[in-house]
Amino acid sequence: MLFPTLIFHVFFVIVFLINWLLLRRAGDWRLIMLLVASWIFYGWFDARFVVLLLASAWLNWAAGRLIVAQPHRARLWLILGVWSNLLILGFFKYYGFFTEAANALLVDAGWHGAFRPLDIILPVGVSFFTFQGISYVVDVRNGRSQPARLLELTFLMSFFPHLVAGPIVRPAHLLPQLREPPHMSRRMAAASLVLIGWGLIKKAVIANELAIHLVDPVFRDPQVHSAADLMIASYGYAIQIYCDFSAYSDMAIGLAGLLGLRFPRNFNQPYRASSLQDFWRRWHISLSTWLRDYLYIAVFGGSRHRLLGTCAAVFGTMVLGGLWHGARVNFVIWGALHGAMLVAERLWKLVRPQALPVLPVWVRTVFTFHVVTLAWIFFRSARFDDAMAIVHRIIALEPGKFIASPWTVGMIAIGMACQFGPQRALERIGLALARVPFLGVAALGTAVLLVVEGLRGAGVAPFIYFQF
Repeated sequence: MLFPTLIFHVFFVIVFLINWLLLRRAGDWRLIMLLVASWIFYGWFDARFVVLLLASAWLNWAAGRLIVAQPHRARLWLILGVWSNLLILGFFKYYGFFTEAANALLVDAGWHGAFRPLDIILPVGVSFFTFQGISYVVDVRNGRSQPARLLELTFLMSFFPHLVAGPIVRPAHLLPQLREPPHMSRRMAAASLVLIGWGLIKKAVIANELAIHLVDPVFRDPQVHSAADLMIASYGYAIQIYCDFSAYSDMAIGLAGLLGLRFPRNFNQPYRASSLQDFWRRWHISLSTWLRDYLYIAVFGGSRHRLLGTCAAVFGTMVLGGLWHGARVNFVIWGALHGAMLVAERLWKLVRPQALPVLPVWVRTVFTFHVVTLAWIFFRSARFDDAMAIVHRIIALEPGKFIASPWTVGMIAIGMACQFGPQRALERIGLALARVPFLGVAALGTAVLLVVEGLRGAGVAPFIYFQF
């Protein structure tokens, strides 16, 4: 079930009405209803995934209970809880990669491949609810979160707005909200509607148009396209993935808000960043802070090391962040490029001669954007050879097919303009909308849906991060 579809709109209206009708009922009826709705939403992709979701929630709940009940063995239960999550993630996401690698090694050693590949379906959003589970177990162990009831933890991991592509909501942020009656002011409702509408436009219009009419055709066969086409398509993918991913986060935050729950902001105009470190403070904030807290600091030790150890921790975190996206060389290279640039920035701050002037912000912003776009080429390409072909053909100014149109270039321009507009623009629109009578808001919302429906063409592609 995709957000920008009619079936989801009907589904959410029903959930919204029941949610607020149950507000006065004592007990957990509202929570149970939202949980069942989340299972219906998730089961729409494949009903078998719901069983995996329930099993994962139960494992993390049990680990949290044992950590509290047996403090002398808390470290053991923490390790078992984290590894249970990693095994679920590893089996579904990396089994094929590791069996192929193991069979190749056995063949090289003179043995026939002993590991039989399985036809495994990757559950939608498995990485996201697995990370939710890990953060819960670790936070309970460290005292950052109180143990949750099984119903509450299952809800934390299953709540449909953020279930399949984030944002990754920390237990300490969401669980306390479940223990108090929700409320929604007119201002909160208007802000949520603005986020949903803006996300709908970014996904169904900008990201969809760029994918269908530019990015997918060019990246499918880069050898036949000109350098200009490849460069424009690279910029197009940078805008597409931003509009696609940030649209999901915006809609998730807005949908949760309409149900009385608050999610943290997940994107903050990342392409206006003047450094790679600044970029990662703005891009997918819930994931970048998760990697910082649970990988860079907890596993690699963070900045507690000397310079060389800290640089290795930064680089290792980004490489594993790339591998998290999937068992492909291109994802590892994407992570390594970001890791190398983050290390280079750290070293440059230490060794830059004081006589050298600091570059203007706009120069650093342009440079950072092009480094990020270069890395996106490897992220998007199906194979390493395709990515290298794109880079080579752009540098060599190779001639070839040109399919970029004024329409797609306009979409790129709009996407870039969003990065440099007023940072509080959506909030101001929400404040203005809060003063509009209900019927006016309903008419405006209907008009937005009709316009988006007319612009988006046939069908809506799944969100890019569904595959992760």
